[in-house]
Amino acid sequence: MIGHPSRHCTVELQALPSRIGQVRRILSAQLRYWHMDALIDRAALGVTELLSNVHRHAQPDKLCTVEIELVLDRLTVSVRDHDPRMPEVRYVESSATSGRGLAMVAAVSESWGVRPDGESGKVVWFTLPTSGAGITPPARALRRPAEKPVRRFVEVEPLVEGRRSGHAPARSAVGG
Repeated sequence: MIGHPSRHCTVELQALPSRIGQVRRILSAQLRYWHMDALIDRAALGVTELLSNVHRHAQPDKLCTVEIELVLDRLTVSVRDHDPRMPEVRYVESSATSGRGLAMVAAVSESWGVRPDGESGKVVWFTLPTSGAGITPPARALRRPAEKPVRRFVEVEPLVEGRRSGHAPARSAVGG
């Protein structure tokens, strides 16, 4: 019997900049739902780099599938595309403005890799450990009863030359 069931999420998309942001938000929401908030930043950075590589390099199209899988104590994020060319970690000059994506994925993850997918395509993946420091369900804030009622709007009447004007009061959303 498995003590912790597998959790899985798949998103198919065209790797365009606007879609990459959407996938990052989906990934963040899914990890919050699984109470893996501490993994959000590293997972979002990793998936952003992998999708950016698909956007920049994949041929013949930018179609890809992002898979997020949580099994026992390991989160695996993978991106499948239709380009059979395997990515490489390269040395880049310190002044270069790109070329560090896979090195960043390697730095933030426990492990990463690439494997062929059928006759044309590949899967690039990385893993993050879910056990260890900092991985706890989010604490729920306790609500205390308010001692005084909270005012939602404050009446503000403008002064003109030191006197109140005859205009209707303005409303402010700032409580005071």
